Amino acid sequence: MTPPLIAVLNGPNLNLLGTRQPEVYGRATLDDVEALCAETAEALGLAIDFRQTNGEGELITWVQECRGRAAGIIINPAGYSHTSIALMDSLKAVDLPIVEVHISNIHRREEFRHLSYVSKAATGVIAGLGIQGYALALRAMAELLAERGEP
Repeated sequence: MTPPLIAVLNGPNLNLLGTRQPEVYGRATLDDVEALCAETAEALGLAIDFRQTNGEGELITWVQECRGRAAGIIINPAGYSHTSIALMDSLKAVDLPIVEVHISNIHRREEFRHLSYVSKAATGVIAGLGIQGYALALRAMAELLAERGEP
């Protein structure tokens, strides 16, 4: 039996993890995040498609491609959280469980970061727990799929 596919989508500047503002985002790299996700997914019986882009349109296209392909989406929209109504609309359109992840606690940061349009489409949000938020998101996704009767 094929394991359910979870799209793990990452937005702008996450390719700079480990070097960009380590006091905010830590020293782990995006490769470290991908390895953590792969290990966690395997333990949960899930498959992942891990991607990162700096382009809003590309991220929206990836979300749309999840329709009929993925069982759920884990997304760290980064700066697009606070600006992209188009991303929110695409997430609402796919009709999948969605877990939004932020490495930092966006609610302890600048005022403009407190609003996330993506949260309006997300089933749940994990923020402020560093890269472990991704592992928690995968565990939550496994539970959400089980509740829906998916393997």
